[in-house]
Amino acid sequence: MTSSSLATASATEETQPSRQRAWVEVNTAAIQANVRALRRHIGPATQLMAVVKADAYGHGALAVARASLEAGAGCFGVATLGEGVQLRRAGISAPVLVLGNLTQPEELRSCLRWQLMPTLSSMREALLCQNLASGSGRPMTVQLKLDTGMARLGADWQEGPRLVAALQGMEAIELAGVYSHLACADAAPGEDDGLNALQQQRFESVLTSLAEQGLAAGCRHLANSAATLRGHRQHYDLVRVGLALYGQPPAAHLAGVVPLRPALQIHARVTLLRQVGAGVGVSYGHRFRTSRPSRLAVVSIGYADGVPRQLSNRMDVLFEGRRLPQVGAITMDQLVIDATDAPGIEVGSMVALLGEQEGETISPLDWSERCGTIPWEILCGFKHRLPRLAVPPDPGAPLPPGPESEP
Repeated sequence: MTSSSLATASATEETQPSRQRAWVEVNTAAIQANVRALRRHIGPATQLMAVVKADAYGHGALAVARASLEAGAGCFGVATLGEGVQLRRAGISAPVLVLGNLTQPEELRSCLRWQLMPTLSSMREALLCQNLASGSGRPMTVQLKLDTGMARLGADWQEGPRLVAALQGMEAIELAGVYSHLACADAAPGEDDGLNALQQQRFESVLTSLAEQGLAAGCRHLANSAATLRGHRQHYDLVRVGLALYGQPPAAHLAGVVPLRPALQIHARVTLLRQVGAGVGVSYGHRFRTSRPSRLAVVSIGYADGVPRQLSNRMDVLFEGRRLPQVGAITMDQLVIDATDAPGIEVGSMVALLGEQEGETISPLDWSERCGTIPWEILCGFKHRLPRLAVPPDPGAPLPPGPESEP
């Protein structure tokens, strides 16, 4: 075999999903079903923004963006300039709002070039945008964020009317929207100390003042996933949907409000099986010892891939619909499961760390509750050495990379 044919054969083998040691599987049909269900919930008068920041919460931004558009999402939210440019380079032309604060002239110049909407939190950024857009031949489209109680990004809400008036007086600026962000939208009823109502009241007061002065706010939006699911009072012209887009309710009391389908599964393969006796210590520190003769399966995924080490001895995997316990310390590239009660498992068998098999489900919420964190952090934690495989396949996506060469 020539070196050229060998390279071709090697590349073909390495891009076959069956040869991956571990991977993230994203069901784009589930993404589309979630968009459609959410659109039915919000109604035709409200637009849906698909929030695809942080690589679509670990799901793969381009596959999710394409699926969302096909299902009726009208625009996208990203956190960084690079995330917005990635969508544009992929040929996605729908409106994109950069939710993070861009403060440098070169960043805002890139927004103008790639037709991305920056979020403004102060007059400083507004003046930069005005100066950059003047003489360019087209206005810079922006949105104004108001801080109504988050104490993070945004101008003080009381400055809203003055800032809108100033923006509308700038010939090179086009104000496309005014928005704010809720600090406790996912709180159970009666547990937010009235903050949700207070933030909405402040937002409404700005909108009322703008209307009285004849100033157009553009697209008005306040609701994240939790506020979208909670009711219609905070929907306004647009809702910004992140976690719910991926099939995960942002709080237990909001589960079932809209029929959502989890879109992500984490799979890994068994790379070694071993028989050990009772009383054998497993992995670093021997934090687990077998209580019986056991059949242990080594699975090729670890904390370097995004499996929290805090889950050591506190998580299960799914094999043929059965939960199998993980044992011993989770290591950088490997973890061990007790497969004694699963005689069908063998080298090469696939297990699911997150996902559903035969009616049994392990969710990001299961992990986050055991780690003392939130599902958002779990989903965003899966590293990019895990290929993202779109199912059904995304026709515009490149083939996934092959597995690493490991000693």
